[in-house]
Order: sequence, then structure tokens, then C-alpha cells
Amino acid sequence: MVWLYSNLARLNLPHPEAVFEINFFRRNPVPFYTLAAELYPGSFRPTPTHSFVKLLSIHNLLHMCFTQNIDTLERRAGISAEKIVEAHGSFATQRCIDCRTPFDDDEMRDIVLGERAPGQEVGIPRCKKEECGGLVKPDIVFFGEALPDRFIKEIPAIGQADLLLIIGTSLTVHPFASLAGMADRSCHRVLINLERVGDIGRRPGDIVLLGECDAIVRELCTALGWAEELKKAWEETAMTTPDSTGEEKEEKEEEVLEKEIDKITDAIGKQLELAEGLKHGSANESSAAVEGKKTSDMEASSEEASGSKL
Repeated sequence: MVWLYSNLARLNLPHPEAVFEINFFRRNPVPFYTLAAELYPGSFRPTPTHSFVKLLSIHNLLHMCFTQNIDTLERRAGISAEKIVEAHGSFATQRCIDCRTPFDDDEMRDIVLGERAPGQEVGIPRCKKEECGGLVKPDIVFFGEALPDRFIKEIPAIGQADLLLIIGTSLTVHPFASLAGMADRSCHRVLINLERVGDIGRRPGDIVLLGECDAIVRELCTALGWAEELKKAWEETAMTTPDSTGEEKEEKEEEVLEKEIDKITDAIGKQLELAEGLKHGSANESSAAVEGKKTSDMEASSEEASGSKL
């Protein structure tokens, strides 16, 4: 996400995080839906680490998987939704931000991923209730919104665990980051990460495994006798990539990810430039026709979206 924000920083937004702020979304949903079209479920593949968590579930060792990810990759890896707590929500469902009415999955996908003519803005889904017509957004938690009720409800499960795996996280976003500290003192906490984070390693039962998560997971599976199971589980998540296997697939996926991020930021930039152009073009036409005439709804909303500060 830091990589994404650094790319968004060059765009004409109040600040990069604005694309995930509910107040900014209400004024201008275009940047978010330009981003959503590229990050929508199906664009990326689960990692071997996701498949490892699936194996834990298959072997009846997984009580609950808490995740900050919004990309539904845990679901795509085959982990049951009942075993997943998406602390920041996900793209799996969506609803109106005003009346909270759920929105159809297939229609949402068609609007977000629908083909557009060059220069045409992304589709913006709206509530189907005639008396509402509010903006629809995926059930991901924006800045300024409360965390899901299920996250709060399932937190006590941390205190019941006898083993807590903490994988691939900076432990800087609260309250999620505080979950590791809620484990009982008798619980063995295992950190699998590129670097030490939080207070993991300070308790007698803590274990710290530093390195690439996928590499460590493969070593663990080899030690457990699950190497073939992991290989098979991860192969089942493969996206359509003809004539490529193993390391070639991983390298191609990294290249695709980098290109997608660049494409996202370029697309958002073009959408904002288009909105700015429409604003100035409409304003000039309006002033030439009738001096002092009130601006149209399109001009007013466009100006508010591009010029307002949070």
C-alpha cells in the first residue's frame, strides 16, 4: 500500500490517502473507481503463503484468519469465509453508503469492469432504490468509517489461541496492530516477516522467522511433510498464463503488478484531467452565453470534487 500511495502522490489529489477517505469519495468517487477497476478481485493471484493458510484450515489447525487485506485473496486461495475476518472489509460485497442497501455482485462487476471508450469516465454504481440513488461502494473500510462488527466480535478468539502466526505485516495500523498483544502469555507467537515488528520476540514462547514469507512457508511445509500439498494448493490458484511455470510465473506476476500500479496512477490522472477540463470548458461556455448566470450542476459538482479540501 505504501508503494501505491507513493505513486498516487503525483496526482492532483488533496493527499494520496484521499482516494480511500469517505468524505472525499462522497464528493468525487472517480479516483476510487478508477483504482477499483484495476484492483478488482480476479486481477491478482494468491501467494503460496495464502495457500499455506488454506492448508492449516484443511488440517483443522486454523481457528481464524484475521487479515487487513481488502483484495479477497484469502477467499481466492480457498479459505472458507467463515474462517476469515477481514478487519478492513473487502471487495467481496458492496452496498449504498446512504441507505445501506446491498448491491448486486454481477451488476457491480459489470459497472466497474465494463469497457469504456477513450476518454470516457469510469462507471459509478448507484443505489437502485428510487428514493435514494446514493453512491455504492465495496464494503471496504475507508478512513472515517467504523471497523466491521465481525472484527470486533471475533477479537476474543485471539486470547483463546495456543499458537498465533503473524505473517507479512508492519504492525503499524491500529487497532489491528494491537491484536498480537492480546494473545495469552502461554500462547506461542510466531512472526514470519522481512523484519522484526511490534513486541514479538520479547516473550519466552515467541519465535521470529525473518525472510521472504513464501520461502519460509515452503520450508515449514517441507518440515511438516506438506510440500506437495502446498504445491498443489498454490497451483489451483493459477491465473491463465500460457507457457509459463514456476519462477517464470512469479516473475511475470511481479512485472504485471508493477505495470498495473503504473496504469492505475496514469488512469486516475487522466480522469482528473478530464474532470478539470470539463469544469473549465463548461464554465467558459456558461459565462460567454449569459454573464452572471449560475453554473450548472455538473460544473458545481466538478469544482467541488477537484477543488475542495478535507
